[in-house]
Amino acid sequence: MTGQTAESVERKTTIHNIAEVPWKQFPSHYGSALSKPLVHPTTTGSHQLDYRISTYQPMAYVERHVHDVQEQVYHILEGEGLMEIDDEKRVVRKNDIVFIAPGTWHSIANTGLGDLTFIVATTPINDI
Repeated sequence: MTGQTAESVERKTTIHNIAEVPWKQFPSHYGSALSKPLVHPTTTGSHQLDYRISTYQPMAYVERHVHDVQEQVYHILEGEGLMEIDDEKRVVRKNDIVFIAPGTWHSIANTGLGDLTFIVATTPINDI
């Protein structure tokens, strides 16, 4: 799937294994903040859903940002970190679910001792 763009990926029903999707560091993600775009325009031709698994090493983070229309769900699978939502900072850890409404400033950082692994789903598709 390397080198493919959203325009070159046919939109169709697919089954693939997580190991088939390469790790990627998206813009505005820093310090080994890696993601696998499992359902994404570049991997499945998705038009409405961006579904990623992410692993952030200690000190990795995504910069504070806001989505005008997108909704997001973060599902923390392993580790712990700090989630900033508007002006509040909260520790997040395994089994926490975070819903981000449109217009909410947010970021996530790995402030723990080991890797922070989570699923993030965004709809509709967003560039970040």
